[in-house]
Amino acid sequence: MAREFRQMIPAALAATLVAALVLAPLGAVIVRAGGLSALAPSDLEALRFTLWQATLSAAISCALAVPVARALHRRRFPGRGLFIALMGAPFLLPTIVAVMGLLAILGRRGVVNSGLTALGLPELSLYGPQGVVVAHVFLNLPLATRMLLHGWQAIPSERVRLALSLGLPPAQIHRQLERPMLRAILPGAFLAIFLVCLTSFAVALTLGGGPRASTLEVAIYQAFRFEADLGRAAALSALQIVLALVALGIASRLTLPSAFGAGLDRAWPANLAPGRLHRVIDTTALLAAAAFLLAPLLAIALRGIGEIPTLPASIWHAALTSILLAIGATALTLALALPLALAAPRALWSEAVAMLPLTASALVLGTGLFLIVRPLVAPNTLALPVTLIVNATLSLPFAVRLLLPEIRTLQADYDRLAASLNLTGFARLRLLTLPRLARPLGFSAGIAAAFSMGDLGVITLFSDGQIKTLPLALYSLMGSYRMDQAAGAACLLMALTFGLYALFDRIGAHADPR
Repeated sequence: MAREFRQMIPAALAATLVAALVLAPLGAVIVRAGGLSALAPSDLEALRFTLWQATLSAAISCALAVPVARALHRRRFPGRGLFIALMGAPFLLPTIVAVMGLLAILGRRGVVNSGLTALGLPELSLYGPQGVVVAHVFLNLPLATRMLLHGWQAIPSERVRLALSLGLPPAQIHRQLERPMLRAILPGAFLAIFLVCLTSFAVALTLGGGPRASTLEVAIYQAFRFEADLGRAAALSALQIVLALVALGIASRLTLPSAFGAGLDRAWPANLAPGRLHRVIDTTALLAAAAFLLAPLLAIALRGIGEIPTLPASIWHAALTSILLAIGATALTLALALPLALAAPRALWSEAVAMLPLTASALVLGTGLFLIVRPLVAPNTLALPVTLIVNATLSLPFAVRLLLPEIRTLQADYDRLAASLNLTGFARLRLLTLPRLARPLGFSAGIAAAFSMGDLGVITLFSDGQIKTLPLALYSLMGSYRMDQAAGAACLLMALTFGLYALFDRIGAHADPR
């Protein structure tokens, strides 16, 4: 009992800090507003659209990720590692940059509509509810694909070799091995994407096209900035928290362990689906995903790469600031995520607290922290520390969600062995936990760094115009209609974001003993 209590101390400390970082800003907003104000009739429409687009976006992203992840797992081809890394780019990039690329392909003057016009066909519209869903699928399909790919890699190769030795066809292998894995992974992937879309702001603001496609996040922004109704904004934020907690409760009941047991970490056999039909299906899935995800990024690169050498010194200084912030936010994210994820299988409160940041928007957290620090110190002096803390807090749910499947497997397979060897404390962390979690830790670090590189929420509230991150500098270029330099800054931001992600992901993969 005493040992279990000591093991829970790091998780309890991390949970206390996370809860304070989320609940204190929201409380500050509520106190400043004098209580929760009544929701307007338009807020109910925003609620309906938020639930509709989040559910549809998450369902489509997960459904499309299954054939793509399966194809990536069972096919080997030159450049496969680079292809997997590039597939994650849309989810990692700042939303505003990703939307710019999507508009370059599917917008009114994009490549697709130009071709349709030349053929005399009606144009496609990316604005409105359909545009919001398309953009969310574009941004979140890579996350779902990577989560499912990790699930496939976690199936012990001995199970597959046994199935092949028994002459089971691919359909039977799917039923006996892949379907249980999907049952364990898909609810978590759906939840993560649902919560991302639930707090969507930039996508709905850019592509929503009006009140018909307004989310709760847009309503919060309007209440803060245009109506100065902090009570209504607080009520909308509380509504987001309730929705997210309900979704978390449902997902926890749907999630089941895969129960494959431990393997010997051998490589998977080749030619898992040798038939011509399976090769055609896999090739089609990979090509379609590549066209959908990579073409918009290529459009940004082609326009902006030539402008990078002409960027002013202020842009490069902002880029250095963003890199340092990203590294600091990544370290803090992992320091909070690891103890919470390790405690989650034994303590439900640990996972619930870890999911709290995803229920609050960066705008709400930033505004609440602004109200807290303003009586004590000039907010602009804390612009960078507050931005780092908020970025780490908002990245925490993704890190915990990515770590949980591996941690459940780790504890189920090795807890008794570790106890028999009296392997506890720092020794267990160094010899067992960190090596077995190296791959998801690296992936989580890459995502945290990418999120921090692209943040444009908190810094806009605290910056006095002198302190800028690269996304804020890009926003300033766009606001002053210096579009060529904005394209160059966007290309630089894309390269740095992807570079940090690939570096951390590669470190994790290299440290994995399997």
